[in-house]
Amino acid sequence: MSYLDNILFAIILIAGFGFFASNVKKIIRNINLGVDVDRKDNPKARWTNMAMIALGQSKMVKRPIAGILHIFVYVGFVIINIELLEIIIDGLLGTHRVFAPFLGGVYDVLIASFEILAILVIFAVTVFWIRRNVVRLKRFINPDLNGFPKKDANYILYFETVLMILFLLMNAADLHLQNVPGGVFHKAGSFPISQFVAPVFNGISNELVVVLFEAFWWLHIIGILCFMNYLYFSKHLHIILAFPNTYFANLKPEGQFDNLASVTKEVKLMMDPNADPFAAAPVDENAIPAKFGASDVQDLNWVQLLNAYTCTECGRCTSSCPANQTGKKLSPRKIMMDTRDRLQEVGKNIDANKGVFVPDNKTLLNDYITPEELWACTSCNACVEECPVNISPLSIIMDMRRYLVMEQSAAPMSLNAMMTNIENNGAPWQYSQQDRLNWKNEN
Repeated sequence: MSYLDNILFAIILIAGFGFFASNVKKIIRNINLGVDVDRKDNPKARWTNMAMIALGQSKMVKRPIAGILHIFVYVGFVIINIELLEIIIDGLLGTHRVFAPFLGGVYDVLIASFEILAILVIFAVTVFWIRRNVVRLKRFINPDLNGFPKKDANYILYFETVLMILFLLMNAADLHLQNVPGGVFHKAGSFPISQFVAPVFNGISNELVVVLFEAFWWLHIIGILCFMNYLYFSKHLHIILAFPNTYFANLKPEGQFDNLASVTKEVKLMMDPNADPFAAAPVDENAIPAKFGASDVQDLNWVQLLNAYTCTECGRCTSSCPANQTGKKLSPRKIMMDTRDRLQEVGKNIDANKGVFVPDNKTLLNDYITPEELWACTSCNACVEECPVNISPLSIIMDMRRYLVMEQSAAPMSLNAMMTNIENNGAPWQYSQQDRLNWKNEN
């Protein structure tokens, strides 16, 4: 490569990482729009979660076929991109396989493993494409995925396939140039896969093979930079966010819900016979009252917003949801996708208005997620248990239900009847306290 090529490469590299950094900054800004919540407790358990679930893929393999294929793609793509560091150095300095002299035989093992993983990635991606577009598994043809989400999933598969093919073609051309008489390139690496591709360059002039090598090289590195920046618009953002998401996940037992501190305080006050209700601190008439529950993304906590960005759209949650299986409108995957879409919309609003959100007469509740969806949930935690990256659609559902009940008194009639009975009779049933034990006399 000439000095001009080195300079051009540096410019492209800076532009690629600069655009990526600006988008990461927007993601962090959007996540921080959420209500603060403390997730710094028990760091040992949190690190274990991240190691086992995000790194070890322990929940993915609960469905073995998809899980093992995903491990091929995950491990292959991550490890192969270790070579990205060498490509960057070669591009900036104009060198060829700069690590080879320092690593010796280890370098041969690394390149060989990269090639084997590349083939496994291509195989796994092909199976994934067939499952989505030929077999058409039910969870991939759900209405949730109509439009861009379906295209996005295929774009990612095409991206990964092309990048792996370019990687192998680059290596094949490199190997050919290493083996020609006189050796255009110095010998470095072991190529168990591309050695079968290299013969296609026989009979072609060395100059043209060098041009082809450089074309594959440039397309590969530019493809990686494009893929990296596409993540911001794609469900594949979970490649990065799965790690913090599993670390900050809720460690409480599934089914244990948080109580509102303000409500708990009032209940304790009512139950304390010695409490003086008039001893409370004076109310600031100018203070904005806290909202019970959530009607928009700013009312959710930042971990829930991180969940929304981390969603892989795999549909395991929806396929395990008993409400969805019985034909109800609820889809936990849609809950997460709608939350992310609304958060993105709020972020664009802030960008357009110089850092300030201007009310747009929209909310997550009603404009994106309907009460019908929320009340269909049985709160069984199946979606939480199935999610391979510890996302909790249920927490968002419960916070929005809380808003409907406590802010709008918009609970279903059956639930209102139950709450009225509890208020009047101390039990969910419409029996007076005197008649509550009459059932025992029936025997």
